Amino acid sequence: MKIHEYQAKELLAKAGALVPRGLVATTPEEAVKHFDTFGGKPVVLKAQVHAGGRGKGRFVGGPADLGGVKYITSREKVADIAKAMLGQSLVTIQTGPEGQKVSTLLVQEAADIAREIYLGMVLDRAKGVPVVMACAEGGVDIEHVAATTPEKILKAEVDPDSGLLPCQARRLAYAMGFLGEQATKAEAMMMALSKAYLEYDCALAEINPLVITPSGEVMALDAKMTFDDNALFRHPCVEALRDPSEEDPAEARAAKSGLSFVRMDGSIGCLVNGAGLAMATMDIIKYHGGEPANFLDVGGGANKDQVTEAFRIILADKRVKAVLVNIFGGIMKCDTIATAILAAFQEVGFHVPLVVRLEGTNVNEGKKILAESGRNIITADGLTDAARKVVEAAKA
Repeated sequence: MKIHEYQAKELLAKAGALVPRGLVATTPEEAVKHFDTFGGKPVVLKAQVHAGGRGKGRFVGGPADLGGVKYITSREKVADIAKAMLGQSLVTIQTGPEGQKVSTLLVQEAADIAREIYLGMVLDRAKGVPVVMACAEGGVDIEHVAATTPEKILKAEVDPDSGLLPCQARRLAYAMGFLGEQATKAEAMMMALSKAYLEYDCALAEINPLVITPSGEVMALDAKMTFDDNALFRHPCVEALRDPSEEDPAEARAAKSGLSFVRMDGSIGCLVNGAGLAMATMDIIKYHGGEPANFLDVGGGANKDQVTEAFRIILADKRVKAVLVNIFGGIMKCDTIATAILAAFQEVGFHVPLVVRLEGTNVNEGKKILAESGRNIITADGLTDAARKVVEAAKA
């Protein structure tokens, strides 16, 4: 689950991080009011969407020079820029060509910047521990730094039980050139990031840029947080920060039914049990010249209602030209899934070809049920056969 920048800053501030003053606006009038609250000092107007690259983004049909982050010095400009941003779709490197609609703005007090630094924390899946990453070259080009000079990114492994140790934070601060009082402030910022990451079961916590002001303050100028969905039951305060308008409606609908669904750009719908098998299914579809329209894992114990809802979600996508059901029966028996497919076939109604590959427990019974159903269902023997048939059906 993702949250907005202003929400991430609130969580970081609770953990002890220094963040600039900011207020949320949903109308141009509110934005002007907040500008006045800051005493007419320069502000930064920041579009709040769940995507990075906002500063270099552009609005669909908007002026070429209007990005998602604007520095503003006058009251009149605040109203004009807020009006131009709100309700419009912002396109960034992370949104796709359709962009994301801006419904909320952050009016943030502008800060003088002497230096920008990158600071983040993420799970290192190879080592199985969280890692704090820091780079003296922060800002919008951090991805380029990571790709071209990865040695500049410093890392510290973190014990989940004890968190980031002060000595680790101090070592990173010195390695990035902090000295004296600034090193102490940088250390405190790293400790706050680690505390928030571990306390809220984050998948990612990022401050980019972490800035040093001319007066020597160390401040989180921007922030991003994503959370492990499986741990949200432990954090109702985080769950309450969810913004449904920023999520794909189909993905939200699937989650309510206990389905794991991610929309993709292809024309072949996939219904599979097991995340690993689902990824293998998408890979072999691509290998044989097709493009998957989704990742959909119904899990090991899906029932008829879940399978029916899965088909509804897949077939609601007008780009889908064929559907592949790939089930390896273990806990979920093949005859049970075959019965569920037929029930869904009757309730939902198929307007595209359906290819079914069953393997595992009670596979012969499952195949017999489908064969005797009289439905126009294409059966397949093996994953390669299934992929070839569904790709051919989608193209036809």
